Amino acid sequence: MANRGQKRTESVDGLPADKRACSSLEFRPSSSNSSAQTPMSSAHEAQDADMDTSSSTSGSTRSEGDGEKESAYGSCDSDNSIHDYYRHRSMSDQSKFKKVLSSLSEEVEESGQLALLTELCELLSFCTDSSLSSLMVDSYSPVLVRLARHESNPDIMLLAIRAITYLCDVNPRSSGFLVRHDAVPALCQRLMAIEYLDVAEQCLQALEKISREQPLACLQSGAIMAVLSYIDFFSTSVQRVALSTVVNICKKLSSESPPLFMEAVPILCNLLQYEDRQLVESVATCLIRIGEQVCCSPEMLDDICKHGLVQHILHLIGLNSRTTLCQPTYIGLIGLLVKLAAGSIVAFRTLFELNISNTVKDMLSTYDLSHGTLYVSMVDGHNSQIHEVLKLLNELLPAITEEQDGEQKSDKEVFLLSHPDILQKFGVDLLPILIQVVNSGVNLLICYGCLSVINKLVRFSSSGALHSLLQTANFSSFLAGVFTRKDHHVIILALRIVDTIMLKLPHVYLNSFVKEGVLFAIYALLSPDKDLKHSPVFDGIKMENDATLRSATRDVHRCPCFTFDTGQSARSPESGTCKLQKDTVQNLAKHIWNTYFETESVNPEKGVTDILQKLRTLSSALTDLVKKSLDEATSTQQEKEIYELLHQIMSELNDKDSISTFEFVESGIIKALVYYLSNGSCIIGQEDNSAVNNLWIMEKRFEVFGRLLLSCADTAREEFPLLILVRRLQSALSSVENFPVISSHTSRRRNSYATVPYGRCTSYPCLKVHFVREKGEVSLRDYADDIVNVDPFVSLEEIEGYLRPRVTNGKTKILRSECKDSKEKDSSSSHSPSDSSTCQAKSIDVIQSTEMLVDFHKLQDKESNLLLSSPADTSSSSQRIMDSADVADVHTDPLGQKEHDPLQEDGGTNLDHPGCNDCEDTSPKLLFYLDGQQLNCKLTLYQSILNLQTETEHDNISSASLWNRIYKLTYRRHVTTRYTPYFSPMFASEVDFGKLGPTYDILSLLKSLEGINRLRFHLMSRERTCAFAEGRTDDLDNLNLAVSEVPQNEFVNKKLTEKLEQQMRDPMAVSVGAMPSWCTQLMAWCPFLFGFEARCKYFHLAALGRSPVQTHSMSHGNVGVSGGRQQSRRKILVHRNKILESAAQMMELHAHQKVPFEVEYDEEVGTGLGPTLEFYTLVCHEFQRSGLGMWRDDSVPLRCTTVLETENSGFLVSPFGLFPRPWSPSLSASSSAVYSEVITKFSLLGYIVAKAIQDGRVLDLPLSKALYKLILGKELSLYDIQSFDPASGRALLEFQAVVERKEYLRSLCNEESPDFDVCLRNTKIEDLCLDFTLPGHPDYVLVPETDSRMVNLYNLEEYITLMVDATTKSGITRQVEAFKSGFDQVFPIRHLKVFTEEELERLLCGEYVLWNSEDLLDHIKFDHGYTISSPPIVNLLEIMQEFDLEQQRAFLQFVTGAPRLPTGGLASLNPKLTIVRKEVMKEKLLYAITEGQGSFHLS
Repeated sequence: MANRGQKRTESVDGLPADKRACSSLEFRPSSSNSSAQTPMSSAHEAQDADMDTSSSTSGSTRSEGDGEKESAYGSCDSDNSIHDYYRHRSMSDQSKFKKVLSSLSEEVEESGQLALLTELCELLSFCTDSSLSSLMVDSYSPVLVRLARHESNPDIMLLAIRAITYLCDVNPRSSGFLVRHDAVPALCQRLMAIEYLDVAEQCLQALEKISREQPLACLQSGAIMAVLSYIDFFSTSVQRVALSTVVNICKKLSSESPPLFMEAVPILCNLLQYEDRQLVESVATCLIRIGEQVCCSPEMLDDICKHGLVQHILHLIGLNSRTTLCQPTYIGLIGLLVKLAAGSIVAFRTLFELNISNTVKDMLSTYDLSHGTLYVSMVDGHNSQIHEVLKLLNELLPAITEEQDGEQKSDKEVFLLSHPDILQKFGVDLLPILIQVVNSGVNLLICYGCLSVINKLVRFSSSGALHSLLQTANFSSFLAGVFTRKDHHVIILALRIVDTIMLKLPHVYLNSFVKEGVLFAIYALLSPDKDLKHSPVFDGIKMENDATLRSATRDVHRCPCFTFDTGQSARSPESGTCKLQKDTVQNLAKHIWNTYFETESVNPEKGVTDILQKLRTLSSALTDLVKKSLDEATSTQQEKEIYELLHQIMSELNDKDSISTFEFVESGIIKALVYYLSNGSCIIGQEDNSAVNNLWIMEKRFEVFGRLLLSCADTAREEFPLLILVRRLQSALSSVENFPVISSHTSRRRNSYATVPYGRCTSYPCLKVHFVREKGEVSLRDYADDIVNVDPFVSLEEIEGYLRPRVTNGKTKILRSECKDSKEKDSSSSHSPSDSSTCQAKSIDVIQSTEMLVDFHKLQDKESNLLLSSPADTSSSSQRIMDSADVADVHTDPLGQKEHDPLQEDGGTNLDHPGCNDCEDTSPKLLFYLDGQQLNCKLTLYQSILNLQTETEHDNISSASLWNRIYKLTYRRHVTTRYTPYFSPMFASEVDFGKLGPTYDILSLLKSLEGINRLRFHLMSRERTCAFAEGRTDDLDNLNLAVSEVPQNEFVNKKLTEKLEQQMRDPMAVSVGAMPSWCTQLMAWCPFLFGFEARCKYFHLAALGRSPVQTHSMSHGNVGVSGGRQQSRRKILVHRNKILESAAQMMELHAHQKVPFEVEYDEEVGTGLGPTLEFYTLVCHEFQRSGLGMWRDDSVPLRCTTVLETENSGFLVSPFGLFPRPWSPSLSASSSAVYSEVITKFSLLGYIVAKAIQDGRVLDLPLSKALYKLILGKELSLYDIQSFDPASGRALLEFQAVVERKEYLRSLCNEESPDFDVCLRNTKIEDLCLDFTLPGHPDYVLVPETDSRMVNLYNLEEYITLMVDATTKSGITRQVEAFKSGFDQVFPIRHLKVFTEEELERLLCGEYVLWNSEDLLDHIKFDHGYTISSPPIVNLLEIMQEFDLEQQRAFLQFVTGAPRLPTGGLASLNPKLTIVRKEVMKEKLLYAITEGQGSFHLS
């Protein structure tokens, strides 16, 4: 047994030569001339694949023969010829079968029988299904069974059994006849005798065929033990066939005959230790089936456990297991442990002795860290891994029953009470991770399961052990968060936990419960009429009676009461309703209050802790100061007082142990900070001058607050103020937010036809809508149709676009067309570039950062310019309308309609043409109402309906009833509003955010802090510049000091990420419009709240219209590779010496096609993923050639008529990334051929980048972070230049410091224009001899050519402004716009805005990290005879670990075609990196990967 899973050749070699059977391959038609003396070992070694050999080979041979005949006769004029051929062939075969049967029935000598059986096998190999009737099979069966029992000639036995195997292939009903004539006992007899290995192998094949149709007969004949008794004698491929037979039999096990399968358990348990994955999965399947049959018999379960089954299962499901099981088998093994723990005290004890808590902790940790990627939903998620794990934990802890006098404790309870150390370790291992799972935002059932385990842990632990256990986590805060759930199942468990803790530790946790808000929660349940001073945390925690009744009558299969039951109650509940009674929650809350809290001097209606009172005082003081500054002119003294107050607040918050989450939220600090930063949001409705003045105040306050958080950072301290505040806000958000997760409760979608708005088939149901004109609306007419099918996942704007022309009178149509013409004339005259010289570089980023304080719909486009005027404007209207995130995005101007104007992108009104807005308002926009509520046209109809349900049903929302109802949608004409100031859309709200309560304030402040973190270098550089200007320092080197940053993952909210993951896993999530509106709104407003993987899935869903990438049990999902439905591929022929020309032609011909490309090189036979990835790599290299004029530091003379020849030119080396080279705005594509080609190449580059993202390809393109910012629609400023040109950026920063010092000195002087002696590093500005040209680009003149001024102290500010504009704006705007236009031909570039610059680089260019030994072991597949312990594999892995970065890049280029790994690293390679048997030494490998580049001559 040393080499498990390997063939025992010594057993065969030990047989006498005259007793060896001939090879099973010998009598195949394809090898009829083989020698009868062929050694058996060589025959087996020739087979390295599955041992489904004889039948499968014969079947394929038979198919090939049929195919040849069809091809030969396929050209006949009439099909009758083909039918005649098969009819004649069938008749001929029947006559041959009769002849052979007749001969075999007679007494013939052994040589004659051998010849007849050989002929029969050949006939069965090539005959058609109609050639062999059931009567013929019935006649053959006894003859073949008799010959299979032949004792003297092994060849006759072999051929007879092979004929039986072929017979089952040809006629599926053969199994029944063979069973009737005792074929199974005969085969089992030959297996148990095992005289000849080939005969035994053929018996296994025959039994596998028969067991498919007759499993019960095989079971009763003892086939399981016959198959398994000598399984170690066979090769791995034959062992797989044997186990397939057992799997077939186990599918039909009968509980009436347990001895027939119970005696196989020891062998099966032993087989679980083998290395072959397919073998182990088959064994596991058999044991799972056996466990299902004996689960009601404790004696049998105990007997199963005696053979090490529990130990083997724990090894297989552990994270360190080398056998990777498929998800159903993995879940099935956990389910088997559940049954064993439920029915066997032996298994129960064994699990605890083997430290089951550690294994489960690892499994739950993996679940938590991956935000639910291991959660694979089956039917309603009941069979998922996490559910089975929680079932196991609930079985490992006894059920809680009401204690009665004299009642005997269960064996499980006695065991745990007698081993308190085991229970203590169980709790210490699992309590923290269970708390993490609940806090991550899991669905109701998982939350209930975790709390049920925690409740049992608390109940069975002694007082001392409980106190020690609860110290492992902030348990009071956790309980307070649980109380914010609206479901009564969850709340009743939380109350029971509180009851137990207060019973065992009455004085230990009282203050903690008060401080964390548990007391408030219970009081809120007890007193539904008290508002508790509008408590932000527990507002609405009380459950209305109707909501309780709704959830009480829900489907039993969805009710948590029955979810984790493994006994009879799970199958046949006594009643069809929930177990909890109507008043259970309130009664228990009253009991707890009266018993433990009423006697204490606590009053929830008052501030109950000193720190809470202190924080409330500080927040009120801050709010009062801000209000005072609004009433009076803001003075320096007031701002100083505010700053001191802010400093005091941050000092209090920095003490992380003294303030609880409950106190932080209840104190009002968050609301006060938002009020301060937004200046009271007072600019709505004010005149322009006042609004701009208040915006300036907001910018200053943002700077002050940012500097306070950043300057207080102590590098010696790990947690600085910004990080502490972010973590407090994340905790507050998790405890306060109540965004619902909507489940469709449907396992598959059905096709429908949506009449509105585009008349197309959908893969999901439609909503039935009746459009009704509002009473009193005279300017519109009634809609003609009665009830129509409406696409539920398109925005109401799309529906309005469909309905408007059908209900609009003719007069308004004419008016609208005139308005449209007027607008087109106005827009055509407004294409001149804006004068950027008026912009101040120093305030750009702060202006951007004030956007952090606006509401969700700041990002919504006021003029609805997201609607395309005609279907021709886009390649796929369905792609556009399925994405409701479009309506919450700002940089969405239709391609080619107007210049890319950042001011217009913010949704503001065009100040240059106010008349356009008046004209647009005359168009008859429609408003929709449902049940009296106005609907938001930016949302889909599905989202709007869900929003209305959310107001009443909270967490218990089910969309299952949505599809059967008929919705009455009332429409009326939109009444236009007056003209509003430019900045007001940033603060105006189209949704009542009062419904969100404190959640909105937390989100606003988090968005501000994320902006501060992102702009930390800008803010601190500004602060140091001011210090230089005011003379507090003369050291210009301090302008570039490093600033501590908060890691981006600190802004990720695990709870919201898990909720989004759950929503995207829903079967109905075919687009982002099919998810609740909070998903799209939060993704547009605060994308940083979600993890990178979740955003990648959302991006694929929104931009590419694909389902989220499905992940599997033990591997990570491939975010970079497109998931969802399979698509066809289009092959593209490419010339290696004309890569860019081929790419341009591809763009021209196939730009709008969504089909992935597959590249084939001219005069090379290789095709597929490798050549395709290499093509993208080669294109990237071509774009990096010098002489193209695209990038900085690549100077091309302006007077050149064409771009320099690039065949022999080198590549650009850009240590800080590629950034566009500035070209003068005075140039045009028509006047400069060089510039024209540059624009063309940027357009091509945009297309290539978009196509690579769409197809999931990796690019080797080192773009700069600043260029990624431009791609994401962000503006660059003076402070960004250092990221791609450190020398120029530093010089401009120092120039800016000199300018501000001059301005500061001027403000101190009373004279009108005194002379200042301000120098730059002891050098006058005039002595630098700078002129108004762009350094490095003498042809780029910053001022009119007639202006020959030199740069001096007094025009230095103008010089800085022009330099920044030329470098980051006007000099590169057209190149960036060309890139975006090329990108938009594939899919809208606006969808990328859910990523940061760093994440976009990761998405586009893949991972840029060295692999390690763990990665190699976990994500490389070994096949064709290799295992992880094979010596060649060990050597190869050692070689790969020794590779340096360049060798790794070369290896990846050689193996995959791309020098970098996709997003996710080795885990995301698809297909997996597979190693098969081939000897490769290090020198040869390095030679191959370095010399084998540049061609694909093998496919």
